[in-house]
Amino acid sequence: MSRPTLTAVFVAFLLTSSVAKPNAKDKKPKQVVPAIECDMRAGKINLPEFIVKCPAKCRETKEKVYGTGVFASISSICNAAIHNGVITNSGGKVIVMKMGGQVTYKGSFANGVRSLSLPNWRDSFSVSVGKPKKGVIYPSTLIFVPSRPTAENTVSPATEPSSTAAPPTTTHVTTPIATAPPITTSATPRVTVHEVREAGRSHPYFSSVARQSQSTQGKGPTQAGVHRPETGTPIRRQPHVSSASVFSRVQPQSERKQHMAQSNPTFARRDWPHPAFSRPDGSSGTRRPTDSSYSVPNTSYKWNRMSTGDPTVLDPRPDNTEYEQYGQYPPEPEDHKPLSETGHTKDCKVDIAFLMDGSWSIGKRRFKIQKDFLVDVSQVISVGVAGPMMGIIQYGDDPVTEFSLKQFSSSKDLKPAISKIVQKGGLSNVGKALSYINKNFFSDANGNRGGAPNVAVVLVDGWPTDKVEEASRLARESGINIFFVTIEGPDENEKQNVVETNFVEKAVCRTNGFFSLPITSWFALRKEVQSLVKRVCDTDHLVCSKTCLNANDIAFVIDGSSSVGTGNFRTVLQFVANVTQEFEISDTDTRVGIIQYTYEQRLEFAFGQHNNKADLLNAIKRINYWSGGTSTGAAITYAADQLFSKSKPNKRKIMIVITDGRSYDDVRAPALAVHRKGVIAYSIGIAWAAQDELEYIATDPDREHSFFVDEFDNLYKYVPKIIHNICNEFNSQPRN
Repeated sequence: MSRPTLTAVFVAFLLTSSVAKPNAKDKKPKQVVPAIECDMRAGKINLPEFIVKCPAKCRETKEKVYGTGVFASISSICNAAIHNGVITNSGGKVIVMKMGGQVTYKGSFANGVRSLSLPNWRDSFSVSVGKPKKGVIYPSTLIFVPSRPTAENTVSPATEPSSTAAPPTTTHVTTPIATAPPITTSATPRVTVHEVREAGRSHPYFSSVARQSQSTQGKGPTQAGVHRPETGTPIRRQPHVSSASVFSRVQPQSERKQHMAQSNPTFARRDWPHPAFSRPDGSSGTRRPTDSSYSVPNTSYKWNRMSTGDPTVLDPRPDNTEYEQYGQYPPEPEDHKPLSETGHTKDCKVDIAFLMDGSWSIGKRRFKIQKDFLVDVSQVISVGVAGPMMGIIQYGDDPVTEFSLKQFSSSKDLKPAISKIVQKGGLSNVGKALSYINKNFFSDANGNRGGAPNVAVVLVDGWPTDKVEEASRLARESGINIFFVTIEGPDENEKQNVVETNFVEKAVCRTNGFFSLPITSWFALRKEVQSLVKRVCDTDHLVCSKTCLNANDIAFVIDGSSSVGTGNFRTVLQFVANVTQEFEISDTDTRVGIIQYTYEQRLEFAFGQHNNKADLLNAIKRINYWSGGTSTGAAITYAADQLFSKSKPNKRKIMIVITDGRSYDDVRAPALAVHRKGVIAYSIGIAWAAQDELEYIATDPDREHSFFVDEFDNLYKYVPKIIHNICNEFNSQPRN
């Protein structure tokens, strides 16, 4: 081949290579990011590290988040990312890294998301901006933890009523007859059985009736069953209730017995444990053992139990909320022990109102169990004028006082009185009952002692048929410590039928599990007597409950005179922040205002100007030192005019004056004026403060409201004392 030809070929090859180079270059594989929903929890994804894409508007879902920076695995991934500032409410990509569990998860408020504190959890995760590092490829699909594996149940031979009804072809369960050999069944996933729920059939009682009808007769949802009793049916004081009502909770007289097998099979199912022993209502028969497993929501952890029908071996944990499984006061799965009158009642001076459920949904047998439970409680707490006093309200459509606090002064007298209570029937209007006790029950006429904390224990079968949040808030702000004992509460599939979602969290103080006691079965109720008594008699927790932390308007009146100095002034601001940190801050909870004074006065910010804790603490840090003289009397008058004149009627008015020297003006007249307006005044003197002026400023008794420290650096020591005194005073005079 000639030289020109070779040259032409070589040039053509070079041109072809240069043109093809960009297309031939290896491209970086594109990262596929799987999308998740707002409620997806990290513990539900079985990967150590992964990337996901969150949708928009997750903040509005208010999915739970536990922790700050490092979150418990039961937290929502998307809301944790918003809380951490990784994404905004418009959504985005998030990288999740798993890690071991922690002992303490601190709650905080950030970017519009409230995270809750948590004592401990088995595993954690962190979130970061969803921009993968160079060369790192995350899984393009997510591997989920199975929420509930299939379990095999072996059924022992049992004699049961035979049925002529052929089972539907869609079920694997064969109805045994009297001579049936042992058969093995495959457990049906729980979620499928709830598809047969109808509107108006949402209560646990109807679910139980459906279970009996379907399991005993093998009927499908389209088969006919026995109709509910009409108004004329001989049931005690039963009101006429429309069958179409979403609150229909009527209790048939025959009450869940074996011969109820032909009840309406369209009612949804629920796993009600049945006892193997002789039943209180006289029905006989042995419940065959059934293997049941319960899993912690959104995790791979579960508990298994073999149900023998003995209420003392029922595991109380499965129906607890995710938080309360590891809360401060979890139910203790210990053996049932004889009741003791001396366990937790030492110095248990409380006024207790029990709100017992008298609705038709509870039935006669469970109503009797409820009365037996109250008898047990009355014996354990050892009722007496020097200790706890106990009254009972029964609620249905309307509440009624069975007996007041002062009616019985001993446990011996209470026992027969409780046994004689007759079920009143109706709906489960808990909200109306809470309003009733707030307005009518804790009064001097009914035996309220004033110096004893007021406690209301609400027993609820399933869930209320009215809203409880507003009534509970007003009761708490009146100083009533509310406990909720929920028996056989709604499961995940039934919560859509509850009138007010998360009604327990909205009703009780805080969310640390102390004021809520979920119980999985009525037959396990009496096992929880000691646990409940321990809580209601824990006066330290009652004093420091949310009731004293959410109903205040607190004004700090701070000395900014020249003798304080810049460094010491920052120490005073840190003290103010430490006190403020302990309160629940919002427009409906505690509000804080601050005045700085010298010869003149300056309103740093007013009540309600900062309605969350983070904003309030930042505002305190930004206060600038003024410098000047000391006119404490004029500052007190200024606080009355600029702050307390705008205080809400339902708020307790508290003034905390901090000064380091004698005032140039009179403090007695201004202090007396604010005392007469109902302001509770605390005075804190430092270094050269005048003791007589501190006593004039403080509300009586002086020793509880006036404090003196020799130097600024010792201010922090009085934070717990002031918080304790505010709470103690609130609970010792709850009706003021």
